Amino acid sequence: MNPANLTLDFLVNDAVVYSLPLLHDRLNQAINHPRSSITDIIRIISEDAGLSSRILRLANSPMFGFHSDIDSIGKAVTIIGTRQLHDLAMAVSVMGVFKDIPEGVISMTSFWQHSITCGIIARILATYRRESNVERFFVTGMLHDIGQLILCVKVPGLVREMIVASRDSGIAYFAVQRSVLGFDHGAVGGELLKRWKIPAIITEPVGCHHAPGRAELYPMETSLIHVADVIAHTMQVGFVGEPFVPPMDQRSWERLSIPISLLATIMDRADAQLGEVMAILSGDAPS
Repeated sequence: MNPANLTLDFLVNDAVVYSLPLLHDRLNQAINHPRSSITDIIRIISEDAGLSSRILRLANSPMFGFHSDIDSIGKAVTIIGTRQLHDLAMAVSVMGVFKDIPEGVISMTSFWQHSITCGIIARILATYRRESNVERFFVTGMLHDIGQLILCVKVPGLVREMIVASRDSGIAYFAVQRSVLGFDHGAVGGELLKRWKIPAIITEPVGCHHAPGRAELYPMETSLIHVADVIAHTMQVGFVGEPFVPPMDQRSWERLSIPISLLATIMDRADAQLGEVMAILSGDAPS
């Protein structure tokens, strides 16, 4: 039973103060406007020096593995693509949106370590599957637990109780949330992203990553994020409130058609990329 009679609307309505920067909307409009040019997109990104610097560092990181340096936003647009660059800009922006959340329940550094690991793994899985625009999988993986941050802000005491209940009972944290609230943090995150007007190809996988069978529009994308999350938990990098490795949905694993023999390689690649990508997205200066 929901002890506080909490609803998704109650949790998310105030949370919209955590909104993406105006630049994100301008960039989105420019990409979707038929009269916009690449020059317009380059100009919008270049107006934010910090964002531009992080995007260039990300483009030159091991996650991409390009053989030549990408030394300008113009070159990044040409090589990576406008839609992909838009998704990377959103990834760079998201961490700044939640930078002031108190760490009384979970460490933000630990939270982003897990979330970015999931994003990197999702991108690797999408690359193996030869999906188009693998950056959207990276962003979706990064955002998959965003609802947990909203819960930590709105009901921190209840979050602590649910984490303890999960640990003491041996029941997965998301399952405890469902028994207490009637929904889990995935549903909270999915609802927040809808308020941000993020496309369903990202919001549905976030909302259903602990219930991939509920995905109606994008079952493959949801399955991929679900699998990436389980692998990230298996690697035991960071902490988002879940004391255990969530169970793998067998149908989701089968849908991806990824040989199990690749799992060790996938985890090794993710581990090798995490440090630099984490430093870039958190705004640390180059070493």
